[in-house]
Amino acid sequence: MHPPAIFLMGPTASGKTGLAVELAQRLPVELISVDSALVYRGMDIGSAKPDQATLARAPHHLIDLIAPTAVYSAAQFRSDALDLMREITARHHVPLLVGGTMLYFNILQHGINVLPEANAVVRAGIEARAMRLGWPALHAELALIDAPTAARLQPNDAQRIERALEIHQITGKPMSTWHEQEICPGLPYRLLKIALLPSTRAELHQRIMDRFDAMLKAGFLDELSRLRQLYPALSANSPSMRCVGYRQGWQYQEGEIDLVEFREKGIAATRQLAKRQMTWLRGMDDVEVYDCLESGLLEILEQRLREFLG
Repeated sequence: MHPPAIFLMGPTASGKTGLAVELAQRLPVELISVDSALVYRGMDIGSAKPDQATLARAPHHLIDLIAPTAVYSAAQFRSDALDLMREITARHHVPLLVGGTMLYFNILQHGINVLPEANAVVRAGIEARAMRLGWPALHAELALIDAPTAARLQPNDAQRIERALEIHQITGKPMSTWHEQEICPGLPYRLLKIALLPSTRAELHQRIMDRFDAMLKAGFLDELSRLRQLYPALSANSPSMRCVGYRQGWQYQEGEIDLVEFREKGIAATRQLAKRQMTWLRGMDDVEVYDCLESGLLEILEQRLREFLG
């Protein structure tokens, strides 16, 4: 028998963190963050990171790990999460993994492929071509050599388009072929996978807008200015600055868009992120879906987790 573990997944603004914190008060669980933005130190307001009072009530693992200039890969997440899950289980607690980075959940459960290491020379050539032609043109090029990978990427997803083209140039094989060659074992845990999805998309959109406005009032742009001063090496192409909100904030501070456009683009990008998260969740196997807008959801989830844990 494998030990138990719980995935609590959902789109941005679905209330995952609040539910996880309350569940941690009622059940023998420890929380592991599954969020590619929360790993960065100093990116607090724009990432909706739990505040210190919340973390004091329910500590989260895998928060504030690295500087915004550093890189944190999905493979590193899997390694860190597995180590933590073993430690939590050894303490006779249950890992509750909560977040919205669906790629991390998928890789944690199913394993990860070992892809070729980055090649600085190849990347420089791809980036130079992107400067001349634009990332949508390179996305179209990727579609000709690796249609499955191109289909799941947005035309301006520079980081992933670059990586897919790089792998093809280094190996002569498309990334989709590499993804078919799983070499890591799956997750040695008995899983309960919970997805929080809204019954009304409009209500989630309203939550997203309200939260973005709250971030602005809390000083999100001041936070971004401090990060840029503290880390001179930070650029618009840094993985941390590609996070929703920060990308648009950078454009505003560079004078590329005005304040009204920044707000509109930030909210729109967050809604697009939520749409991608929900699409991913609907395609997952063995997921129990709950309406994140339902009243009494905490009690419903508590009862389900107690049943699962026996």
